[in-house]
Amino acid sequence: MSDSVLERVRSFTRRELLGHYADFDTLADRPPFDLYRRFHQAGLSHWWAPRPDGGLGLGLEQSVDLVSELAYGDLGVAFTLLTPWTGSLMVSQFGTPELVKRHVLPMAAAGGFCAIAGSEHEAGSELARIATRAELRDDTAVLNGVKAFSTNADFADFLLVICRDADDEATFRTVLVPRDTPGLRITKRWPVIGMRASWTYEFVLEDCEVPVGHVLSGNGVRILEAGINALRILIGATTVGIARRIRDLCMDYAATKPLGAGTLLDNDVFGAKLGQMEMEIVVMRHQCIAAARELDDILARPDAAEVLLRRGTLRSAVVTKMHCGQAGWRIASVASEMFGGLGYTSELPMGKLLRDMRYASLLDGGDDVLRQLVYTRYVVPPKRRI
Repeated sequence: MSDSVLERVRSFTRRELLGHYADFDTLADRPPFDLYRRFHQAGLSHWWAPRPDGGLGLGLEQSVDLVSELAYGDLGVAFTLLTPWTGSLMVSQFGTPELVKRHVLPMAAAGGFCAIAGSEHEAGSELARIATRAELRDDTAVLNGVKAFSTNADFADFLLVICRDADDEATFRTVLVPRDTPGLRITKRWPVIGMRASWTYEFVLEDCEVPVGHVLSGNGVRILEAGINALRILIGATTVGIARRIRDLCMDYAATKPLGAGTLLDNDVFGAKLGQMEMEIVVMRHQCIAAARELDDILARPDAAEVLLRRGTLRSAVVTKMHCGQAGWRIASVASEMFGGLGYTSELPMGKLLRDMRYASLLDGGDDVLRQLVYTRYVVPPKRRI
């Protein structure tokens, strides 16, 4: 990524996000659509799309610092803007050229959104328990079920629904469902405790009919895993941005906080903690870049879709999310203590950043789920691996 693009994102963050943390920490009546429109008008939305399609043609590795800058300003905004990457990847790799032309390209051109719908109340991270069904008829797919957690769902251009084949319980599908499809009904917006500028919904599918060509090619769960690889790496990148913001707030506070004959900046214990914090941030960033480079290399191959279906979840993506979530939480926890009582109030952004950071170890697979995944796929002897 050129320095000019990163500086444009940094400038947007300073102008539109910093100083507005309280505005983004409320359960508002509507998403900040005006903000997203300005981001699009600045030529920054869908930065991963090829330039002829309205994007900047940036790869995942180049996106790490860009996403970090957005999260430095606000996590909810960053997460909302990066989520369409996952849907774009899934459709472009496993959908038909016509599906890309009719849905992905218009979304990128307009700076729109999509949503991923895998989670259900009885099937959070245990996707084998998915109950949503798709009945494939001659020229249509008819979907029925309830999806519990889907970010951007209500204002998405389309949703990618993970479901079972109604005629074959062992077969999973991924189906592109336009938001305006009759029978798709939003039933709830979740009142989250962090990243409140993002909007996550529950919705119902009742006899939703879409053309059978909207069913992506391949195992539905594997297709989801392919997309989630990118999302997990970018979740790691958001924790880098939050951690950098926390570090800078600590330094600003320490410069004015009296302690003994000087300020907190002169304290050796404070200095050691900030040194540890900086080490963690550097390692987090480099882990994100390394994992992103691996996925970029796969996506550059002519047989990328085949490789992704065969490999599914990438170890580098899983451990990146796990490591960054855990290291980020350590940073946020230590930093909150540095502010004393103020760290437990809403007078400063610290409380918000603490709540925001917690999401990384919960979303798209909690740490215990991912530990088990790493163990069964990469630790046990090959003959026993899942």
